[in-house]
Amino acid sequence: MDKIDIQNLEIQLLLQAIQLRYGYDFRNYARASIRRRIEHRLVRNGLPNISAMQHQLLYDEVFFSQLLRDFSINVTEMFRDPSFYLAIRNTVIPELKKHPFLKIWHAGCSTGEEVYSMAILLKEEGLYDKTQIYATDMNEVVLKKAKDGIYDISRLKQYTANYQKAGGLESFSDYYIAHNEHVILDQSLKKNILFSEHNLATDGVFGEMNLIMCRNVLIYFNRELQNRVIQLFFDSLAPEGFLAIGSKESLLFSNNANDFKEIVKKEKIYQRLN
Repeated sequence: MDKIDIQNLEIQLLLQAIQLRYGYDFRNYARASIRRRIEHRLVRNGLPNISAMQHQLLYDEVFFSQLLRDFSINVTEMFRDPSFYLAIRNTVIPELKKHPFLKIWHAGCSTGEEVYSMAILLKEEGLYDKTQIYATDMNEVVLKKAKDGIYDISRLKQYTANYQKAGGLESFSDYYIAHNEHVILDQSLKKNILFSEHNLATDGVFGEMNLIMCRNVLIYFNRELQNRVIQLFFDSLAPEGFLAIGSKESLLFSNNANDFKEIVKKEKIYQRLN
């Protein structure tokens, strides 16, 4: 057995150990992405090989927490891809206004910037007070940051520019206060947001959602897990509910391709068919 085969076997055993010991299932994540994160942690901790890493994570929960953070994908910002939020404002919001009450699910919400972006958009469109937002991630560390709603002030210029390009109706400064090196988001934005742990690889349905946002998460899954998650989203959506995924993702080759119609092609916004 050559070195590559041995490494693949070690990774397989490592992921199985994580699933059995801690209940997190990464076995259907894209293998190249997982390998990069494992190699990063090997170097950071000075471990000789993946087998040594497996031994340490079985007996050291702190080390596993480090590895879990490595495996989590946390690339986000306020009003990320402003054209997407502009499309939501112009195309999806008019349909959502027809409902007496709304349920929105941000799956894989990371540190929360995009959840608060949606809260701002809903507030400006007069929908926030009749909306319940569910923001979920498998990583309790990033969820805590999301709940806090405190971000580095160095990113404020980018966030403000994104908000303006996304069709913001007010001044972005209305939605935060600056304190030392951080910005603290307006507490009123949290009122209708419920943050909770949820693992797309193993956990179940959130029922009767009018909109599900899961952007740039599916690209880290293999085809089998992608199909599982898209089926989960289909089952979680109300009839004619909307699904928004990442710009590099598609429903085209999924098992549920015929269960959705494309609403905004460039921004990967879909609508569930009845």
